[in-house]
This record gives sequence, structure tokens and C-alpha cells, in this order.
Amino acid sequence: MTISRTSIRKTLSKFVEDSILLTGRSHPQLARDIAKLLGQKLYEPITSFSDGEIRVRIPQNMRRRHVFIIQPTSVPVNDNIMELVLMIDAVRRSSAAEITAVIPYFGYSRQDRKEMPRVPISSSVVANMITNAGASRILTLDIHSEQQQGFTQIPWDNLYGSFALLPAIKSEKLEGLVVASPDKGGLVRATAYAKLLGAEGVALVYKERDIAVNNKSEAMGMIGKVGGKRILLVDDMLDTGGTIVKAAEYLKRRGALSVRVAVTHGLFSGKAMDIINKSPIKEVIITDTLKQRVEVAKNKKVKIVTIAPLLAEAIRRIQTGESLSRDLIL
Repeated sequence: MTISRTSIRKTLSKFVEDSILLTGRSHPQLARDIAKLLGQKLYEPITSFSDGEIRVRIPQNMRRRHVFIIQPTSVPVNDNIMELVLMIDAVRRSSAAEITAVIPYFGYSRQDRKEMPRVPISSSVVANMITNAGASRILTLDIHSEQQQGFTQIPWDNLYGSFALLPAIKSEKLEGLVVASPDKGGLVRATAYAKLLGAEGVALVYKERDIAVNNKSEAMGMIGKVGGKRILLVDDMLDTGGTIVKAAEYLKRRGALSVRVAVTHGLFSGKAMDIINKSPIKEVIITDTLKQRVEVAKNKKVKIVTIAPLLAEAIRRIQTGESLSRDLIL
């Protein structure tokens, strides 16, 4: 489906009358792009006191309005979560009818279970903070594990980055394409991409992860035929780049002609760009769920596609009561 300005604006008068858009300081450009597509004014109510405390002051009447707060909880994660929670509280105390937290990237989502004794389930804690602050609904994009939608009793809609990534991948017109996953957990995602792209096959790179050491993994083996094929590695996020790069190196040793990467969330933490630049990875395609540093945005190996049209259409449908699963979830 192609999301057109006509489809977004067909119930625009009702949207403008009943809804308000807010954003924090995490990724204001994405929020501005969404607001522009909806033809709606965007409010940016966050400032700071001299001691660093966050101040929220909303200049618009919220009473009985449907409020959408657009705020990825990316780096600095804790600051952006606090901004989101305080905005939700301010809106709730202003008698809003409904509050939707639009969180394209959900910080702490990888801490979604107890993988060892005496650790928190941090994703659940954050989700409960958002709920307790007064959110009526959560909207995310490629949450790390879908069972997190059960952490709260409020509706939690999760969209997929494939909606924005697939057109960019198809434009490459890759022949002899095999879609690969860098770990066992991503096999379902890789299979879905392979089906949507008409790929020749699916490959799985095994790895052994030391859960006691953050971001440490080692490629061990694989299933699938990659010799003489063009490989697309797919994942939900790229953090330090270690897992993806080791998988790419392993695929090249097994005879792959080229390796491209498609991920929804490009974190590029630490020295990620350095190791990617030195790796056999030909291209990394990401979405703009996070605000990128200049050195990432201008890197020749990185291609950024926008998810603003997808989120704008999702916001419109939430407001009008239309289905999200029809056409928006690929």
C-alpha cells in the first residue's frame, strides 16, 4: 500500500478538531515530519530549569482532546523516558480524553525477561511507569519482543519497520537474494522478509552469547546456502555492531557475493561505525526511529529511510477508529 497525502487527509478536519500532537527533545524532526503530513500543529513543551530538572508547560487546552505524544526513548535513554512520563502526567492532569504514547524506539526493550537471578525486568518497569503516568495506549515500532505488549493492561499497538524498509530494499533489485538472520531469535523476521522480497532462500547464523557480558557474542555456524548469493541480514536493531559484523564476516567466508544489512533501529553505540566501515558490509539500511549523529547520517554505507508516513497514518487511524492491521502491518 502507498500512503498518500489524500488518504491521510481524508478525515483531517475531525483530526484537527479533536487531537493534539506533542513531542519532547528526543527526535523533534521526526515529530515535525509526522505533524506536517497530518497538517497539524506540533507542540514542543519541554525546557529545563537551571539545575537540569525537566520542565513541561503545554500552552494549549487539553480538555477532552486526544493527545499523541511522540517520543523515542533513545540516548540519553533515562532523560527521554522522564520527559515522556512527565508529558503524560501533565496531559492527564489537563483532563485529556485519551493519551497515546508514540514510542518509535522503546528503550530498555532488550531487558524483557530474567535471564539470570537478581536482575530486573526493566522493560516491564518502564512500561508500567508509562501506564501509571496516565497513558491510554502505547504505539511502538518493532518492539524487541512482542510479548512485551502483555506487560500492561492498556492497548499496545506494534508496527513493523519492514513497511518502510522493503521499498528501499526492492529498489536495489538484488538478484540471487538470500535473507539471513544473525541469531536464532530473528529467524521468523528473516523468513517474513524473504517471503515479501521473493528471495531464493533463508539462512541462519548461529552464535553463542555470554549473557554475563554486555554486547558480546561469537558466530559459530550456520544453516542455509549462501555461496554465490547476495545476502540481506535483517534484525530489529544495530547497537555496537559486533553481532552483525561477525555474521557478515562469517557469511563472506562461506562464499557470499555481498552482504547488506537492514535494521529498524540504528543505535550505532560506541565504535559501531568504525567496525562497520572496516567490515565487508556493503550497505546498512535503517529507519529514522532515532535521531542520528552527523557522522552516521553522512556515512556512505548508511541509508536512512523515514517512518514518518507510517506513523502519521497510524496516528490518523487511531484517532478515527480504523484498523491498524489492515495494510499497515507487513
